[in-house]
Amino acid sequence: MPASDLPPGTLHPRRILTQVVAGVRDYGNRMGIPTVSGAVAFDRRYVGNPLVFAGCIGLIPRHLVKGQAKAGDRIIALGGRTGRDGVHGATFSSAQLEQNAADEFGHAVQIGNAITEKQLLDAVLRARDYRHADGRIAPLYSGMTDCGAGGFSSAVGEMGSSLGAHVQLERAPLKYAGLSPTEIWISEAQERMVLAVPPGHVEALRAICIEEGVDIADLGHFGTDGHELILTYHGAEVGRLSMHLLHDGIPMPTREAMWTPPAPSVHAKPQPSIASEPRSLKDTLLAVLAHPTVASKHWIVRQYDHEVQGRSVVKPLVGPAQRGPSDASVIEPVIGSGRGLAIACGLQTGTGDPAEAGDPYQMALAGIDECVRNLVCVGTDPSRIAILDNFCWPSCAKPGNMAALVRACWGCYDGAKAYRTPFVSGKDSLNNQLVYTDPATGQSRTIEIPFTLLISGMGIVPSLEQIVTMDAKRAGSTLIHVGRVPRSLAGSIVSAMGLTGTQTTPPEVDLTLGPATARAVAGLIAGRVGIRAAHDVSDGGVLACVAEMLIAGSAPGAPLGATLDLAALRGSQPGPQPTPSQGPADAWHAAFSEGPSRYVLEVAPADEARVLTTLAAAGVPAQRLGQVNASGVLMAQPSAHTAPHAGSARGDDLSVVVGDLAAAWRGPLDW
Repeated sequence: MPASDLPPGTLHPRRILTQVVAGVRDYGNRMGIPTVSGAVAFDRRYVGNPLVFAGCIGLIPRHLVKGQAKAGDRIIALGGRTGRDGVHGATFSSAQLEQNAADEFGHAVQIGNAITEKQLLDAVLRARDYRHADGRIAPLYSGMTDCGAGGFSSAVGEMGSSLGAHVQLERAPLKYAGLSPTEIWISEAQERMVLAVPPGHVEALRAICIEEGVDIADLGHFGTDGHELILTYHGAEVGRLSMHLLHDGIPMPTREAMWTPPAPSVHAKPQPSIASEPRSLKDTLLAVLAHPTVASKHWIVRQYDHEVQGRSVVKPLVGPAQRGPSDASVIEPVIGSGRGLAIACGLQTGTGDPAEAGDPYQMALAGIDECVRNLVCVGTDPSRIAILDNFCWPSCAKPGNMAALVRACWGCYDGAKAYRTPFVSGKDSLNNQLVYTDPATGQSRTIEIPFTLLISGMGIVPSLEQIVTMDAKRAGSTLIHVGRVPRSLAGSIVSAMGLTGTQTTPPEVDLTLGPATARAVAGLIAGRVGIRAAHDVSDGGVLACVAEMLIAGSAPGAPLGATLDLAALRGSQPGPQPTPSQGPADAWHAAFSEGPSRYVLEVAPADEARVLTTLAAAGVPAQRLGQVNASGVLMAQPSAHTAPHAGSARGDDLSVVVGDLAAAWRGPLDW
């Protein structure tokens, strides 16, 4: 994006991406956490509100899952000192931004310190596994929470919700003098935890903190008459509030929601770099692979250490040359157990995009479906998957936006039940939109982000020996397509690029077929019936899927290619079967549609019939798509018909060297 096209007050997306990557790199790895999974998606509407999601998974002894503060426990703050950085951070994260936001909210950005966090982590773990004088190993604390949004206010308020708390704010260690009691109370400065500690354990905890170089402060105690929250500062009372009022007495706002079902419409959002003349399958595939959402993220991935602690089994890049995009990453949390934890995500923004006649309800279902598919492709048991939601939305003051959020929540509910994937956590950020004055016209403009719901997931891989990766393995293998090819390109990459004029709505998730397909594919992988590789069909469609498998599986001196019969997928499309005159349209859909619940499996030739029979018995559509060979060329025959599809393609056969596919795929973000 040229700098001249940026709204006033915004930074260039490349600078944002570069610095976000550096921030993730310079924090997690430095404190001993491997960076093993991630995804990056692009849309021009994020220019004023780029979204960043970061998460961490840890293990906890089962008997220590729950903790609770008790009356009389001391309120102990550990870790980083309190400063003005992060004041109103929660407000900022859900505020409508204007072009002067950098000046107005500069103080709201927390300043992190990975070394302080590592010291805090070590101290907390020592306190958790403390050996008492009588030989017992038990925590020194009754409960614990982090100082997230709202700082001490939310941490102490949550832990003391049924007890009350008395907090002496002057006892909090400060980064510098001059903070007001309010700033101390609400600052979201990083690397701080609040613990509820029995009085008799405070000195033992203090000794650990001294040895680990961690600041410790006794801020007061839990438990007050009337269950009130009482704040004092140098002996003066500066705040008093009933915990009941704080947690249960605040009136909730009522918002108006109005949903208008999407109507099929012609997508009209072409990217400037995409030519408008009819394109061949080859030209379109190369353009799809070069789209930044599809393109290789190797420049990002290789900046991270994926093997800290030595537990990573499947890393973000796979294949003999370590350049294929893994569907999910796998770690062995307990070394020597032989069991893995797979980590992946699903993001289907196009399915809920009003510009694509999308429905946020279907977007939520599709995100869950994609997350499950990614996990299943590496050998995860679909009955042992847990997921998280991250909502980012434009202003819900608009009834349409509010209705879209409600529909997405319904989708999460129905999807979680259908796929048996409980939500174990989540987060939301609203009002993600930029308001600015157009310097050319003097008019006020608003850029709303697209409705965005990231589904993150983790699941159990019962045996590390059954893990499958997405890279094509050997010549002679059969490629099998699993799932239905939708008669819609809405919500797809080719649609976002303006390469189709079809009037459609995005494909819908079948809440019976989708889970059944995941179970069937997982059963094949667990049964080790010759499944050599598995990759989900998502961004870019089946041609991009197979191209990525070949790019990943090829090595210098040992290229892999494939021949595909796209016409074989015509029978997997729901609804009435096409007439011969519709052949090219079906080839176009088969090549680039991105419907849910679809996979490509590489299967040993001897097991082809067994795999197809097993899938058919489970009621799952599947077709022989083609064969892997050693040519280093991807070839595909769309059909016997060569008439153009809706003026968007010439319908000719595809033949492209895998090296050219790799160059197109790796080039855009090869920084």
